[in-house]
Amino acid sequence: MLTNNIWKINGQPMNNTIKRIWERFLIIISQRKQQVNMNVVTVNPLFKTSLSTLDVLVESILKNELIRQTTSLNLIASENLVSKAVLEAQNNVFINKYAEGYPGSRYYGGCMFADELEKVAIDRAKRLFKCEYANVQPHSGSQMNQAVMLALLSPGDTIMGMDLKCGGHLTHGSTVNISGMWFKSVSYGVDLKTGTIDMNEVLNVAIRHRPKLIIAGTTSYPRTIDWKAFRRVADIVDSFLLADISHVAGLIATGLQPSPIDHCDVVTTTTHKSLRGPRGGLILSNKRELFNRLSNAVFPGLQGGPMMNIIAAKAVAFLEAQQDEYRIWTKSVVENAKAMVERFKHKKIDIVSNGTDNHLVMIDLKNLGITGKQVTSWLDRCYITANKNTIPNDLLSANTTSGLRLGTCACTSRGLKKEDFERVADMIADVLLEIKNKGEVSLPLETRTRMEVLDLADKYPICYNV
Repeated sequence: MLTNNIWKINGQPMNNTIKRIWERFLIIISQRKQQVNMNVVTVNPLFKTSLSTLDVLVESILKNELIRQTTSLNLIASENLVSKAVLEAQNNVFINKYAEGYPGSRYYGGCMFADELEKVAIDRAKRLFKCEYANVQPHSGSQMNQAVMLALLSPGDTIMGMDLKCGGHLTHGSTVNISGMWFKSVSYGVDLKTGTIDMNEVLNVAIRHRPKLIIAGTTSYPRTIDWKAFRRVADIVDSFLLADISHVAGLIATGLQPSPIDHCDVVTTTTHKSLRGPRGGLILSNKRELFNRLSNAVFPGLQGGPMMNIIAAKAVAFLEAQQDEYRIWTKSVVENAKAMVERFKHKKIDIVSNGTDNHLVMIDLKNLGITGKQVTSWLDRCYITANKNTIPNDLLSANTTSGLRLGTCACTSRGLKKEDFERVADMIADVLLEIKNKGEVSLPLETRTRMEVLDLADKYPICYNV
């Protein structure tokens, strides 16, 4: 017997269209029960053929990747481990739905639940970051930044971002990226003594070049950014100010780092990394006069239909980020990074800026006379995954580098504690010093490190299924 509650969603009455869908669904369920009782159910083979039956090659690759993740320690700062709930939310029937447009204004029929889902994701994002506008449709970090530039700039305008070697990102004006191809790009760096952003240089570069857009945000900068100081510079040169918080969004959402929302015209972030959601992008703002321009830049300016299955996973991640458990996790992420820094210092390993305020640990390899390319190759053999990275005053190419970038998000999500990160830092330091002294890692050290990694991997398993 039906109750009145079945005709409500989130406590609100259904509209007539949704109500008719539910009525149709209930009829189908009733008919299906009768068919089951008569043992005459016929199911299209399309819905019964599993991956293991259809494509053993792809299934084997997926299983091998799970084994790799399970038996290694992931210290890549741009990666994380999503929860079971986020993983389940991404693998959903919205993969079948094309929902070009925005809630209430779609170009395809059958979008009533897509509308509801996107509204949920938007509301949660706005609540999480305390802002008035959120666009959850960007497919990636690159596309979210491209959309902002499309909304605010014309080809040939001047943009100013952080120098790639000092911690900036490709999409902030690198000449090999569309941001540096379509716009005139100038950059600011860091004080080479402190490794921190030199706001006097930022101001001087801004006054000299009068950029239309200033980008405050990084990909390998371990210190806190002064958003207010960037706002003052932007006001002096009458520039738009974009904050790309992709690496520290989770820390900002939980109050561990200051929020740029009230100081910047637009804020962008990826939804993976410290936000611990699916791979994707997010655009935020409190500037009402920019809302339509930003929306139109995402669609139809840059993208077609949104990936609604990814938006479902984003919505779940935004909800998780509002829980007490998540706040505890972000605090551990920072504590674990600081613990690694102290162990490296104890081993006489140089740290860029001499510390960290977030999840990033940037190692300066110059004094060791070794390269990031060498180190990451040997660490891979020891089942530790990291990435080479340019650092301030780096004389080597981005394919070789004088730096190593480590991040604590993924292993903290896995469950590693402070003492475990200290142990991992010691392992890495031993590898670095042996490469310095011998030009390679000896078989005994490689074997010992592998066994220690496998011990930690076994202690903190990744419980995913293919």
